[in-house]
Amino acid sequence: MYIVVEGEDPGFDIFVNGRALARHEDAVEKLAISLGVRPLIDFFSADENSMSLLIEEGAGNPDLIKRLPPPQWYFGCEGLATIDALIKALRDEPQKLGSEGPQVLGELEEYERVLRKTDARGLRWHLAVSWK
Repeated sequence: MYIVVEGEDPGFDIFVNGRALARHEDAVEKLAISLGVRPLIDFFSADENSMSLLIEEGAGNPDLIKRLPPPQWYFGCEGLATIDALIKALRDEPQKLGSEGPQVLGELEEYERVLRKTDARGLRWHLAVSWK
């Protein structure tokens, strides 16, 4: 899972490593719900570019591109409510997600860095998925 920021160039590095988050998406979703915040997957949206990449990677049907709804965009503060709650919970008890809890926490901290910059600049974002 990675972050897409609206526009051509947000003026900062948006790279995040979301591999551990993707592997533990179900557990992270359950944790978010238990904390009373939106699950990260709620911020997923697909646009033509990300769907084209998925299809190139062998995941997805090319006919779906023609029927995609417009991408959904979210303000940084919306995602930060979820990220901040998850970070706090995992800092207190990283083993909540098993042995990879510290790795998931590290990735959440990367997401936090990007979303703080996104929020400070008044930009919008969404999550996308890569299957590689």
